[in-house]
Parts: sequence; C-alpha cells; structure tokens
Amino acid sequence: MSCEQTELTGKLMDIYNRLFEKFGPRRWWPADNNLEMVLGAILVQNVSWKNTAAALQNLREKGLIDLKKLLQVPVEELEELIRPTRYYRTKAKKVKAFACLVGEKYEGDLERLLGLPLTSLREELIKVYGIGEETADSIVLYGSRQPIFVVDAYTRRIFHRLGFFSENIGYGEMQTFFMRHLKADVQLYNEYHALLDCLGSRLCRAKNPGCGECPLDDLCKYEEKGEGK
Repeated sequence: MSCEQTELTGKLMDIYNRLFEKFGPRRWWPADNNLEMVLGAILVQNVSWKNTAAALQNLREKGLIDLKKLLQVPVEELEELIRPTRYYRTKAKKVKAFACLVGEKYEGDLERLLGLPLTSLREELIKVYGIGEETADSIVLYGSRQPIFVVDAYTRRIFHRLGFFSENIGYGEMQTFFMRHLKADVQLYNEYHALLDCLGSRLCRAKNPGCGECPLDDLCKYEEKGEGK
C-alpha cells in the first residue's frame, strides 16, 4: 500500500470513528428476515425509512412477507398496501418483478439467489426491473452479507462537502474509492453506510445543515466557503 493510500485509509477510518462515537451502532438492516430486507431496499427508494416501515407493517399484517403470496396478491391490492412509500404503482411492479425472479428461476428459494457469488448476484439483481446499483448493493451487503460498499446521495453530499469528490461523481467511482481504501469487511461496510445515512438525514442536510452539531465540522470545506452559513 502506498503512502497516499495509507493516508486516505487513515482519513476514512477517522471519519468512521467520529461518526460511530457520535451516533453509536445503527444495527442495520432493520428487518426480521431476508425477504423483508429486500422489500425494504426496494420500497425505500426516494422516500424516508419511516414511510418504508409503514408500508412493511401493512405487508406484515396481511401476511405478505411471503414470496408465494406476493406472486398471488393482485397488484392493485399491493399498491394500496405500499402507498406510504410514494411511487407506489411503480414500486408494486418492482416487488412483483423481484418475486417473479425468485419464483421462476430459483423455485421460490430466496436463499439460493442470495447464495450466489457477489459478482453473479449483483448482475442478477440489476437485471430485475426497478433494481439499480444502490438497491442491488444493499441486497448484496445486508441480505447476502457479502462485502460491497453501498453509496447513495448522502455519501455524495457528505464527501463532496468534505472535499473528497466533485458533486457529479458517478456511483461506480465513489464505490471504487471506498473499496480501494477500506478493507473488505461486511460489518465495516454495513456500519459505515448506515452512519453516513444517519449523518446525512439528521445533520448534513441539503439545506440548513446542522454544522454545529456535526462530528466532522472541523474537517468540512462546506463551512469554510461560507456555504453552510
């Protein structure tokens, strides 16, 4: 490892340790089983976890955290149950598409799908309607428990403000950066992603960020430019 790589690893771990000290363990992903985890990853797209949790509770009450039942339930009924998540019609199609993949190709055995090697699993997931890179990587990390770093809009915002990335950096470039400079460890990737989401949702907001409460405040370029004022 070069001196530059060692320095970047140290900076990333300093950020991680500060966030962990501030927020503590996040215990992600909040789900009772792998199917619920996958459904949460699909439903949380472009909406808060609070809304997602409400939709999951609706599905739970109807006994629909079940692949066979998801395949059988009329799409109109599914839409109403997941209405709290916004874009519920499109998301109902996404849920159905995922259930079809597992039902038709893996004989209804979700664990067979999740047991695929990381690259094969990711490729299989991205083929599914409505599952992009972030959702696929969440399923790989939290459902399959294989080491892949999940990045999202919060990651982009935080590390842009810290001076690491430009605002228009691509998903793959961000992911490669973290995986090059952090050891491939499921628990580390899990906790790091969750901590960044906690910071982004609570303090490092797009507008009116809570810089005074941020554990990274002294590292941040955002305030130096007067943008955070």
